[in-house]
Amino acid sequence: MNTTTSLQAADNRENTATDRPGHLLGAADIRRIAAEAGIRPTKKFGQNFVIDPGTVRKIVHESGVSAGDTVLEVGPGLGSLTLALLEAGTNVTAIEIDPPLAQRLPGTVAQFMPQAANRLHVINHDALTVTPEDTPRLSAARHITLVANLPYNVATPIILTLLERFPQLDRFTVMVQKEVADRLAATPGSKIYGTPSVKLAWYGIAQRSAMIGRNVFWPAPNVDSALVTFTRYPEGQLPEASELGAARADVFALVDAAFGQRRKTLHAALKRMVGPEAFTACGIDPTRRGETLTIQEFTRLAAAQSAQESTEGKQESA
Repeated sequence: MNTTTSLQAADNRENTATDRPGHLLGAADIRRIAAEAGIRPTKKFGQNFVIDPGTVRKIVHESGVSAGDTVLEVGPGLGSLTLALLEAGTNVTAIEIDPPLAQRLPGTVAQFMPQAANRLHVINHDALTVTPEDTPRLSAARHITLVANLPYNVATPIILTLLERFPQLDRFTVMVQKEVADRLAATPGSKIYGTPSVKLAWYGIAQRSAMIGRNVFWPAPNVDSALVTFTRYPEGQLPEASELGAARADVFALVDAAFGQRRKTLHAALKRMVGPEAFTACGIDPTRRGETLTIQEFTRLAAAQSAQESTEGKQESA
């Protein structure tokens, strides 16, 4: 074999090694890493670490991310899903609230998938308070996909906060408690339809997808999990909102009030916020309950009330 052929063969071996699927974490890996770092899952941060490589590959597949995509991961823990995302060729910004876990994660990636280490950026921060200024890599991206195993206790506020603060966050696939997944994807009229369902619908369309069993976690939770997938509206929010001139804060205030007194009619629940003229103007029956309204109807109601207040203000100043 001549020198040129030898070099080509070496290059081929190197490329094959790089393209080969990385080592994902199994139960033994997770427990060993945790023991070495002195880490125990805590209820405070809602930590349940995934110990099944098949599950994290399934999440990545459901998310539809591919090489070069910018991915935000919240609560990476010991790195199970992080490695699967890097294996897919994505650029990952991982936000971890627990300092020991944030410090450990880069070392885990360097050990199991060193060729991808430069595509990981870890931020030790609370996802509920993170801003674009804290995440320059995300701020520079045109499109962001959230892919995460979210802590059960704060999943909904994390999702809504990130959608508000990062307008380029246009897709997500998250694993949450099954009951939370059902509420996020619920439609009007169902018993589980509520504030999270309506507010998420302001930004786009969500649906529940795959179920996830309890045995893929350490420690195993007392509830089942499910994946929720979401696609944001091209305008970033409900198209009707811009057409009607309705502000998100006004719409969400009505949603909170309507579901704060769920069994009351809209007339009773919103009596201090919406006048009879606004109900008439937007064609919504005030004897309905909030749980029957779509996000489009809440938006029309907020816009009608805003227009009524503007008219009254002009009359008073005349």
